[in-house]
Amino acid sequence: GRMWAYTVGFTVLPHVGGFLGWLMNRKEIPILYEKLKKPSWCPPLKIFPVAWTVLYTGMGYASYLIWNDLGGCNSKAVIPLGLYGAQLALNWAWPHFFGAHNLKMALIDTLCLDALAIGTMCSWYRINKVAALLLVPYLGWLAMATCLSIRIWKDNPEQKSGKSE
Repeated sequence: GRMWAYTVGFTVLPHVGGFLGWLMNRKEIPILYEKLKKPSWCPPLKIFPVAWTVLYTGMGYASYLIWNDLGGCNSKAVIPLGLYGAQLALNWAWPHFFGAHNLKMALIDTLCLDALAIGTMCSWYRINKVAALLLVPYLGWLAMATCLSIRIWKDNPEQKSGKSE
């Protein structure tokens, strides 16, 4: 009876941080995004919320499958769900770096996120192949986002402020 609540909770969880990141940076990011020099293959800004809604739903449901297969939060779940939680935290942190115009930190965050997301998928594959495969679109999107972050970082040298630090 209560399993549906766990399913919904795990599926919704990734959206919470994504929504908060959007809420806190919703004014800054569109202005910065417009000003940046971007490659021709860069998706329009309006694609991002749609893509993240789909990706967060898939990864959230996948995390539920892992949690359920491992019998909840126990010693067997520490690494697979710990990797997931760590990559989710970096995912949620990215808009704050980008919104703060710190393209270098946004790129570093993305590269660490890539490693943790790959580690998550690898650790999940032996537990539940469907859950691991649900992360494939996310990894595909991260690959594009990483290439985009590298290009944006290279093509938009950060302005040095007049303040001495």
